[in-house]
Amino acid sequence: MQRRYVTADVFTDRLFGGNPLAVVLDAVGLTDTQMQSIAREFNYSETTFVLPPCDAMHTAQVRIYTPRVEVPFAGHPNVGTAFVLAHERQRLGLPDAETFVFEERAGLVPITLLRERTADAAGGSASGAVIGAELRAPEALSRRSVVSPQSAAACLSLPVSAIATDRHAPQVVSVGLPFLVAELNSREALRTARADVAAHEALLPLDGADCVYTYVRETPAATAAVAGDTAATVLHARMFAPLDGVPEDPATGSATAACIALLATLDAGARGEQLWRVHQGVDMGRPSLLLGRTVPGSNGTATVYVGGRCVAVFDGRLEI
Repeated sequence: MQRRYVTADVFTDRLFGGNPLAVVLDAVGLTDTQMQSIAREFNYSETTFVLPPCDAMHTAQVRIYTPRVEVPFAGHPNVGTAFVLAHERQRLGLPDAETFVFEERAGLVPITLLRERTADAAGGSASGAVIGAELRAPEALSRRSVVSPQSAAACLSLPVSAIATDRHAPQVVSVGLPFLVAELNSREALRTARADVAAHEALLPLDGADCVYTYVRETPAATAAVAGDTAATVLHARMFAPLDGVPEDPATGSATAACIALLATLDAGARGEQLWRVHQGVDMGRPSLLLGRTVPGSNGTATVYVGGRCVAVFDGRLEI
């Protein structure tokens, strides 16, 4: 039986940038083993499988696989799958949608579609084609085990002096999928970081985390020089997941969401919505831009949103 798939580059506005994703549009009848084999064949950091929702009020059930394991939640698979399904609805002549709700192992994931704004005849603006999506993280921030700077540095093949601890120690955090998050003290340290597989195996998995997400915060002055304003906090990030068969991920929405949720929680003086611009994949030749928002809640935690643009790439069929 043939199954149709579409691939997209996620968190980018240009072909062959961002993080590639394969979306299998009709996964009904596929076994867990078949899904895992298909994900291994694509060999992208993740492949999604679209199934009918359990609740008719929701858009779809979405299952997410890395080349080695199924994961309960991930960022770029949600953004990319929403983008692909929006274009599929258009292809089939179905009514336009503005929001989706995906059923996933981590819970319900609300998605807002992002549309290109075009000028209308009266000189105003109108909604155009779907160009991406924004997700809301399915869980509140959970802070788990703290890791020594020495262990985090070993995972990244860096000297311990490269690990910054003034804001937080290296720590496992999650808003749906756990990651070990470590801040570095310079862009140069981020550029030279490399995954040490033996160090990963010695430390991970830990509290569900088997990946290391590391970042450096850009100074306000540098942000103003590059972006023209200081409205958004700018991070540069990398994510290493050799234990998942992903030496480095070009764009990791779930890790970005967990990281900015942690930073927003630590910023006790913040009031109202905070904006975040996260550059990832630059040092591996697949530049990505993830746009985040954190909205403080009454319980001291933040609601987290991560979104970005997508580009369609391949459309094909596989034989099962």
